[in-house]
Amino acid sequence: MDLLSATRVFVQVVDSGSFARAADALDLSNAVVTRQVAALESHLGARLLNRTTRRMSLTDAGEDFHARARSILEQFAEAESAAAQRTRSPVGLLRLSAPLSYGISRLAPLLARFHRQHPQLRLDVDLSDRLVDLANEGVDVALRIATRLDPGVVARRIVALDAVVCAAPSYLQRHGWPRTPAELAERDTLSFSYLWAGDEWPFTGPDGRRERVRVQPKVHSSNGELLRELAIAGGGIILQPTFIVEQALRAGSLVPILQSYRTLDLNLYAVYLSHRFLPSKVRVFIDFLVDALGTRDTP
Repeated sequence: MDLLSATRVFVQVVDSGSFARAADALDLSNAVVTRQVAALESHLGARLLNRTTRRMSLTDAGEDFHARARSILEQFAEAESAAAQRTRSPVGLLRLSAPLSYGISRLAPLLARFHRQHPQLRLDVDLSDRLVDLANEGVDVALRIATRLDPGVVARRIVALDAVVCAAPSYLQRHGWPRTPAELAERDTLSFSYLWAGDEWPFTGPDGRRERVRVQPKVHSSNGELLRELAIAGGGIILQPTFIVEQALRAGSLVPILQSYRTLDLNLYAVYLSHRFLPSKVRVFIDFLVDALGTRDTP
């Protein structure tokens, strides 16, 4: 007896509700289906089905075995699919969504290398800071920057991102250097509209103590680059990922403040629809990002 085949037949009988419908679904004769189930019961030493000429029902042993067998068959099918996909080169169109600033500063330089490795893949890249609906918008992978994701979101963490509080030297000369996070509540701040913490900026002090400071932003914006340019012009203090402000920090047009405090613990995540039957084009792109970006994005 082929145990895997007999198990598939048994699960199909239960799911179909009858031996005859299972035989039709499997393109087997009724006699073969009956023999397979009988052989499985003999192998297990337990009756799985109570059956009469009019009805069929699961025994306690059958109910338990059916639940476990279905899960095993699903896992086997997933493993089979994953193994098959790894032997094929990904082809077709990969639709990708990424945050605007990150897409320009970090993702764009990598895409040419990715294309050289997978020349049969075409890319459709949407740069936007909004949260896209993958299923309704037909997006294969969405890159998201967050400290954490909502429960139930299917994702893989790609890389940790540093964040920094900074301001222009001209602003600090006029208003002085903040020495503690609490002072930010009375300062001119420029805030990112999609920041998960809203207008409560989080800080962890040198002693490990955590605090949140409610700032009173002079400007809200959905674009970090606009906030950076406002800060460079002396418009106020910003809290931004370093990939947005790194060039300004190197040039000295922005300077970091409150450096003894740790702020946002950000991560880049690749969000996709399901772990099950992951398309090879999605898998190779995510694997590429993990390999290309390392473990931490620092200036």
